Amino acid sequence: MKNHSANVTNGPQRAPNRSLFYAMGYTKEELERPLIGVISAYSEVVPGHIHLDKLAEAVKAGVRMAGGTPILVPSIGVCDGIAMGHIGMKYSLPSRELIADSVETMAAGHGFDGLVLVPNCDKIVPGMIMGAARMNLPAIVISGGPMMAGNVDGEEVSLSKIFEAVGAHKAGLLDDDGLLEFEQGCCPGCGSCSGMYTANSMNCLAEALGIALPGNGTVPAVQAKRTVLAKQAGLQIMQLVKQDIKIRDILTEKAIGNAMACDMALGCSSNSVLHLLAIAHEAGVPLTLEDINALSAQIPNLCHLAPAGPAHMQDLNAAGGIPAVMAQLAKAGKIDTTLPTVTGKTVAENIANAKNKNPEVIRPIENPFSATGGIAVLWGNIAQQGSVVKQSAVAPEMLVHTGPARVFNSEDEAIAAIYNKQINPGDVVVIRYEGPTGGPGMREMLNPTSALAGMQLDKQVALLTDGRFSGASRGASIGHISPEAAKGGAIGLLQEGDMIEIDIPAGKLNAKVSEEEFAARRAKQPAFVPKVASGWLNRYARLVQGAEKGAVLE
Repeated sequence: MKNHSANVTNGPQRAPNRSLFYAMGYTKEELERPLIGVISAYSEVVPGHIHLDKLAEAVKAGVRMAGGTPILVPSIGVCDGIAMGHIGMKYSLPSRELIADSVETMAAGHGFDGLVLVPNCDKIVPGMIMGAARMNLPAIVISGGPMMAGNVDGEEVSLSKIFEAVGAHKAGLLDDDGLLEFEQGCCPGCGSCSGMYTANSMNCLAEALGIALPGNGTVPAVQAKRTVLAKQAGLQIMQLVKQDIKIRDILTEKAIGNAMACDMALGCSSNSVLHLLAIAHEAGVPLTLEDINALSAQIPNLCHLAPAGPAHMQDLNAAGGIPAVMAQLAKAGKIDTTLPTVTGKTVAENIANAKNKNPEVIRPIENPFSATGGIAVLWGNIAQQGSVVKQSAVAPEMLVHTGPARVFNSEDEAIAAIYNKQINPGDVVVIRYEGPTGGPGMREMLNPTSALAGMQLDKQVALLTDGRFSGASRGASIGHISPEAAKGGAIGLLQEGDMIEIDIPAGKLNAKVSEEEFAARRAKQPAFVPKVASGWLNRYARLVQGAEKGAVLE
């Protein structure tokens, strides 16, 4: 066991350091034990985080039972739903980097011997994992767990439905009382929103990576088993510390391959691509869009959770959770079951008793929803470095589509046109200058996708952006287009009426515009003017890399 805390607790020269611990009420005995950082994203502004204070206390109880000294420290967290549709969304993806930096800072600054990460929502999960990977300490993830599905008119619903209800209301398909019913019925309590959106995607993938205990991704926030998991995580971090099993010992290239396979089988949020690329970067593991696309071609899609289908996270949990999904993949040799995990057991041992209790929620590997994965990467003359789509949430009739471009230089312009019923069946809505640099911050586009779905146009209209889409988005929503417009990408050269060809099964995204015409347009293109002139976002825009690299800072 490596004693990192010796840097702050051992020897006469550390008497000043110890005196500050004594000022907080720590005892001599506590300072002689391993110091475990319990990094909690608890706040009173995120439904997924509102209960993390209690979960962190359960973790601390587990650490103490196993002979360690738990030390609670905070993390920020943005609620994407509350931040959606205004300037707040520009801060969401950038907050991932702040979170990673803060984990590194708190762990290094205070000599923690191990870390228990207590996140729940979209950027917080990958941000904490990235910071832990930099430090390469023993670490374990215990998320806050998913929200239960809501209920409107006897139907299970989740956050995506209220966004779609706004579109239905704008189209005159839903009255004020109906909108209020969705507003008050979609999100019944604490937890990460109940579909296979980004938060739950990342919590499931933490489990698939082997850095979280089985059940981390799917046990509902309100169940006592979630508290038990937190105590077990506290107990288990002490085993990892004693054996000096660090996060990068588990977070290997093969483990990331397992996570990508589960991503494809589950039909995770397209944001998972950004985050896995970033996690791999911090772990020193090579991963590219080409790697991801190659896996997608090999891994069948086994789950259609909201927004792709009617099932929610509670249904996936009841069906057997991530162990049951991994067991199906293992049957076909699609994952490496020899890898170590934070349980102290291999993947094979973790899933040995897994059962698929509902083949409608987790399709058997012999009867998948599709032979290829839930996410596809597309390339072409307007996505020379790639783009990403959650193909499992695309209607069959939109997998191949050609239509005229409707070009908007911001999400705000596009949503105004959609709400004013200026978008026609067959159109391809192009939203640009919303990339990591151009946004800045690569805003999610849940409002426009949901408005189109609510207006019943999601099976007739496609959306393209150099920004990104929420995990709650459905339809032919193609994001992460690289290079982005602000970096000279061809998406910035498109004009109203250009014909756009989308072929998701073939992995192609092209405009019917010649290279000569693109060159002529480029010669007349004005220089990009940054949208934010000061503050943190301006610094982020200057440092951030493209979406094809996970939008990491360098």
